[in-house]
Amino acid sequence: MNSAIDWEQQRAWVEIDLSALAHNVRQIKSLLAADISMMAVVKADAYGHGSIDIARTVIAEGVEWLAVATVTEGIELRTAGIVAPILILGGVNSEVQVQAIVKWGLTPTICTVEQATVVSKAIATLQPSEPLIIHLKLDTGMSRLGTDWQQAIDFFSQVKSLPYLEIGGLYSHLATADEIDRTVMEMQLDRFGQAVAAIGAAGHALPLLHLANSAGILVSDRLHYQLVRPGLILYGLCPAPHLQAKIDLQPVLSVRARVNQIKEIAAGTGVSYGYRFIADRDIRLAVVDIGYADGIPRRLSNQMQVSIRGQLVPQIGSITMDRIMIDVSQIPDLQVGEIVTILGRDGSVQITADDWANQLGTISWEILCGFKNRLPRIRG
Repeated sequence: MNSAIDWEQQRAWVEIDLSALAHNVRQIKSLLAADISMMAVVKADAYGHGSIDIARTVIAEGVEWLAVATVTEGIELRTAGIVAPILILGGVNSEVQVQAIVKWGLTPTICTVEQATVVSKAIATLQPSEPLIIHLKLDTGMSRLGTDWQQAIDFFSQVKSLPYLEIGGLYSHLATADEIDRTVMEMQLDRFGQAVAAIGAAGHALPLLHLANSAGILVSDRLHYQLVRPGLILYGLCPAPHLQAKIDLQPVLSVRARVNQIKEIAAGTGVSYGYRFIADRDIRLAVVDIGYADGIPRRLSNQMQVSIRGQLVPQIGSITMDRIMIDVSQIPDLQVGEIVTILGRDGSVQITADDWANQLGTISWEILCGFKNRLPRIRG
């Protein structure tokens, strides 16, 4: 939905500012040495931003790699014509997955020797002309995917001995890089370093090494190795308040909707399901065409603000599946069809995913990923 006519017909939509994305990529690059590559994390539909447009933009800005969570996400990018290397961050456990990976030219993550064996046997049936490039994952303290770092030499050696596989990368993931206390992060860095050194000392040529996520990029260049994996900072949000001064970011995503109806309600009138709001005065109320089915958390009921004409106004009553109600008493000439900013900048006012996350006791990643596909993405 990119034409003016389409845009004018929408009840609610997500705006994606690709120039802000390009700015963020350049900001990240400014923190890296010239020989360090970047792998843009575009999983979960690029955190709700639209993976294809995001991928094309970051590649145009010089990003070499993409990362997704699933094989299906990788195929979606390939069918859109994207030819950059794509790493599948999740493990591979079936022959069907392997066949798709080979067909679409994807790079799988191998987390265990058992997975590597499955992949090797599956590839053998395809009689490939060249080995499949894989990345190995070590668990250095995340306690999620990967082989324990203390078993790194055996893991590396056994996988290397399998036919049809070529180890192109070795990596781990940081659990607490966004925390002020760096104890665990330093422990993971040390463990990864020990594992890498041990593999090298055993006579193996080291592949591409990567460790740093968004927070890791900002915390220290000691975490950068040969490649970094930015996620949240690509989309213009910082993983922690104490890291904000490290980089100048611009939010990429905005959410807007239109006023459907305006009405006057008297003091004492209840609003929406459960009457969780009862007017303490006469109120001018506007009904806005966006709700929790679109991605606004229902727990924000009676807590959030939206912006109209650069003015913050409160949301009132329970957020419903398709609509919210707002108090527009301070805007007496508001008209049906006017635009309401749910997230994003409106004049001097800016509402961010961080604002919602702080109110809800969650993280901005969850907020961004929550905006559903029934909201069209309008590129800007």
